[in-house]
Amino acid sequence: MPAVVLIGAQWGDEGKGKATDLLSSRLDYVVKFNGGNNAGHTVVVGDEKYALHLLPSGILTPGVTPVIANGVVVDIEVLFEEIEGLESRGVDTSKLRISANAHVITQYHRTLDKVTERFLGKRQIGTTGRGIGPTYADKINRVGIRMQDLFDENILRQKVEGALDQKNHLLLKVYNRRAIGVDEVVDELLAYVDRLRPMVTDTSLLLHRALEAGETVLFEGGQATMLDVDHGTYPFVTSSNATSGGAVTGSGIAPNRIDRVIGIVKAYTTRVGSGPFPTELFDQWGEFLAEQGHEYGTTTGRRRRTGWYDAPIARYTARINGVTDFVLTKLDVLTGIDRIPVAVAYDVDGVIMEEVPVSQSDFHHAKPVYEEFPGWTEDISGARSFDDLPANAQSYVRELEAMSGARFSAIGVGPGRDEIVQLHDLLD
Repeated sequence: MPAVVLIGAQWGDEGKGKATDLLSSRLDYVVKFNGGNNAGHTVVVGDEKYALHLLPSGILTPGVTPVIANGVVVDIEVLFEEIEGLESRGVDTSKLRISANAHVITQYHRTLDKVTERFLGKRQIGTTGRGIGPTYADKINRVGIRMQDLFDENILRQKVEGALDQKNHLLLKVYNRRAIGVDEVVDELLAYVDRLRPMVTDTSLLLHRALEAGETVLFEGGQATMLDVDHGTYPFVTSSNATSGGAVTGSGIAPNRIDRVIGIVKAYTTRVGSGPFPTELFDQWGEFLAEQGHEYGTTTGRRRRTGWYDAPIARYTARINGVTDFVLTKLDVLTGIDRIPVAVAYDVDGVIMEEVPVSQSDFHHAKPVYEEFPGWTEDISGARSFDDLPANAQSYVRELEAMSGARFSAIGVGPGRDEIVQLHDLLD
């Protein structure tokens, strides 16, 4: 049975949770392998809407084992808030497993994230202020705290002391903030130990054994390719690897285990935070996409920036990730637009580029070269086969598929879990 990686193919918020939900009845494990609670999934189940920030969306499906792997940074307070919120609505969370090697977000990481972002002024990255970047920085600097450290108070205290020796100087002398006490951090983390103990394990071994036993494992990426710290629009990126390669390093499974890579791409484009966005709209169509698509962040509530579909980005994503299948979401949002522009290339100071420029400066100055396609006015939310779609919607989908670098295997036509057209099986 397959190991499948599911990633965002733009700047995030493409609808990965819905795609996971589409597959979840056939899955044994759903694994979050990067990021933290700086991004979220919204999953609609019947009349119920669930907003997940840290937990894998597979937690909503009975029988699936949700896993938070080693590549994730965990805010324990947020973790238990989410668990309690789901349990109060009758969702069983007892199968959740967390890597002993996952790094922990502390209060000093959150504080540093917020004050550093303010200090940058006009050069702000657009972080969520949830401590993600500082936690990954500590991981790379080898002064981070891992889940396993919470079970040895002496080790935990030594690590917190070492981290705060430097950080308190920074808070006091650069940012004019109060110093953070070692005891308050240690005591806060130790308070969670008993509740965490049954969840924390060697998840790499757990997943290896699952694949050896023929079980199906889905690796669910947070954020998206264009926010990947290596392959995205640096420095306006997240602090982890959101690409398919991140599933390997972020979970401890071997690369030859991966059978399929599913990219989630909207029928238009959005991004949150600062950074280049060639197809961004500042007119009535930008407002139309935001309102019709309910483009407000699951985690932050921020209004997303909106723009037309960008084919060079889709091709770049297909290449970087080895995408085998795309899931096209939110096609229904385009209903009612007479002519739908699609960026097929960029104009960079008079030079036409059909691929994403490697130079950050070029990408900042890139102007989209558009082709327009006829739109449709019919309600498509009831479509369950490709032939149910209006002719112009079918044509739009096929044109996007031809220029995006991989086949389209499913099409989202509404927010509900059943509002989808499936063209190809995503697992077989």
